[in-house]
Amino acid sequence: MHLVTFDDGSGPRVGALAAENVIDLCADGLIPSDMIDLISAWKELADRVASSGGPRLPLSTVKLLAPIPRPRKNVFAVGRNYRDHAAEFSKSGFDASEKQMIPDYPVFFTKVPTSVIGPGAVIDSSNDPTGTTDYEGEFAVVIGRGGKRIDLHQAMEHVFGYTVVNDVTARDLQKQHVQWMVGKSPDTFCPMGPSIATADEVELSKAWLRTWVNEELRQESPISALIFDVPTLISALSAVMTLEPGDVIATGTPLGVGIGFEPPRYLAPGDLVAIEVDGIGRLSNPVI
Repeated sequence: MHLVTFDDGSGPRVGALAAENVIDLCADGLIPSDMIDLISAWKELADRVASSGGPRLPLSTVKLLAPIPRPRKNVFAVGRNYRDHAAEFSKSGFDASEKQMIPDYPVFFTKVPTSVIGPGAVIDSSNDPTGTTDYEGEFAVVIGRGGKRIDLHQAMEHVFGYTVVNDVTARDLQKQHVQWMVGKSPDTFCPMGPSIATADEVELSKAWLRTWVNEELRQESPISALIFDVPTLISALSAVMTLEPGDVIATGTPLGVGIGFEPPRYLAPGDLVAIEVDGIGRLSNPVI
């Protein structure tokens, strides 16, 4: 199932994708309109969602928002989680905190909730005063059942589903501030969507991630190439903090970001970035 948050003019609510339509899951008032509330109550509501007979609205008549339009916590993200990207990032010199090219442990940072936008929404490059706005196509995990000190071998039981994230980055700010949050968190710098694919919809061992800028393929990698896989990330985070329903973990980006070119190929007004992950969908956002 592919779940979305949409607005047809009467306010945001949750739906399910069905071909070129959105099934309005909230029409009968029995399903919460907030995605995190639905995820939290999924065990009790899954059958009702699956059998929903709500009205079908053509996709062309609604606006898709980020599936979680306003996360209740910062979006967790991971740096240097593909070997080829770790090498290109090290070569670029933009990681002022680098100790070694390939990390021994996951490198975590966060993106603030106000950076999140949905599919089709604009990435506002004017929020980066340095003019070094870059893209990072990523596959992201959405936590279902929360927990702390989650065992590595039980971690996948805590996954609700997956979405796509563009970890847009102001490179000079990332370097200047050493800690990455400022360079990663300008407004509009976390496009997310178009949907959350429930865990049963995605075969991680076979899924690939691809990123295009203006229809030019820039990134292409299997998800299986992650250095630290999904169970490892969940186990590492939950070892010290409680993960909660609706938490989002962006897992890292592969080779092919703008700083990997000589000279760097930063985003500019008029560009269009599209990211696709097999089994989840395509996230596209224009740049202004």
